[in-house]
Amino acid sequence: MRSKPTILKLGGSVVTKKEKLFTPNKRAITRLVKEIKFASVESLLVIHGGGSFGHPVAKKYRITEGFKDPSQIMGFSKTHQAMVSLNKLILDTLIQEGIPTMTIQPSSLVITDNGRMQHMDIKIVSRLLELEIIPVLYGDVVLDSVQGFSILSGDQLVSSLAIKLGADRIILGIDVDGLYTSDPKIDPSASLIQHINLQELKNLQYKIGEAKVPDVTGGMRGKILELIPAIEQGIKAIIVNAVKPNNVYRALKGEKVIGTIIKKGDKVA
Repeated sequence: MRSKPTILKLGGSVVTKKEKLFTPNKRAITRLVKEIKFASVESLLVIHGGGSFGHPVAKKYRITEGFKDPSQIMGFSKTHQAMVSLNKLILDTLIQEGIPTMTIQPSSLVITDNGRMQHMDIKIVSRLLELEIIPVLYGDVVLDSVQGFSILSGDQLVSSLAIKLGADRIILGIDVDGLYTSDPKIDPSASLIQHINLQELKNLQYKIGEAKVPDVTGGMRGKILELIPAIEQGIKAIIVNAVKPNNVYRALKGEKVIGTIIKKGDKVA
């Protein structure tokens, strides 16, 4: 590996229309892929969320509860199928833009224990990065040593891979400008937090509510909880609004962009 990788997470609320079942946001996907292409980051790994593809199906079949009823088996398959369908759209767009890439199904790499990652084989991911091929992963259903099966969120993947690969930084592309003092979608007085350190982040997590649309991985609070282990390892994170053109491009290039920068220590400049 020639340099420490950058891990880019594209939220489900960005790559899909979350209120419309199985509806990709094709315009956003095309734009984001072009931003990835023009940023030309040397070592990049992409992870995307499920949005209106994976979450509603997983919720319908109660996949987060683990295997409790035979009727869930088909739900396990359908949830995976939904994520594969969304992933294909993203992968096709990357390849159409001439970007060397390959999907890695998390269900083939990961076993969880009560929903938390127990084993992950990253040799394939590492080798792809060495070959300058962008690995693309996504939130998926996986086998679980205790529950039978569980959901592995894209956010848990982000943090775990960042630590295991010794990533330089994490970029989270979501549908708001970053972390706020309160929910900006319902509170007009909410203000953007431009810089925050680890201890402040831990304090903030208790003030963040759950997602208002089906999100079996915990919405914004889930993202914060999953980020903390990576931040503890000294990995920088930046949260940007990927709905707005060129924000992901600027973040990938290391340019100034509206968002929230998260670092372990007090010095965040």
